[in-house]
Amino acid sequence: MRHGVRLGLDPGDARIGVARSDPTGFLATPLETVRRGRGDLARIARLVREAEAVEVVVGLPRSLSGGEGPAAVKTREFAARLAGRIAPVAVRLQDERLTTVSAEAMLRDRGKKGAERRAVVDQAAAVLILQHALDTERATGRPPGEMVRGESSGEA
Repeated sequence: MRHGVRLGLDPGDARIGVARSDPTGFLATPLETVRRGRGDLARIARLVREAEAVEVVVGLPRSLSGGEGPAAVKTREFAARLAGRIAPVAVRLQDERLTTVSAEAMLRDRGKKGAERRAVVDQAAAVLILQHALDTERATGRPPGEMVRGESSGEA
């Protein structure tokens, strides 16, 4: 298992859930929710620097059959802009099928209601994405998912 903090992201249309791992890469925990739009990449880049992260794992929404639709295309574009922004820190895409559904169910089971659940579901989904990536690497000895090539974003 590689050593170093990783961040996990669950990018949605309105919010981006952020999780972080401990330096050993054993456990993912919620960090914050970033509002989507102007300045979102800058905020994530600051979180990467503050955590001294060695890698960012971005959830890639695939259909149950494994196909990729418009949401996956938007996520790939977001991940490429982020990779260009935070290089040389690696960005990887990790399959995230059903993570938001699982996060919603987990929070519902813990008694979180309506607005309270919506406020943290993105972070909970990011935790599930990152934890799956950490567990996969520990089990296989290989970095999870697919490496993203960066592109220049031109955003502030």
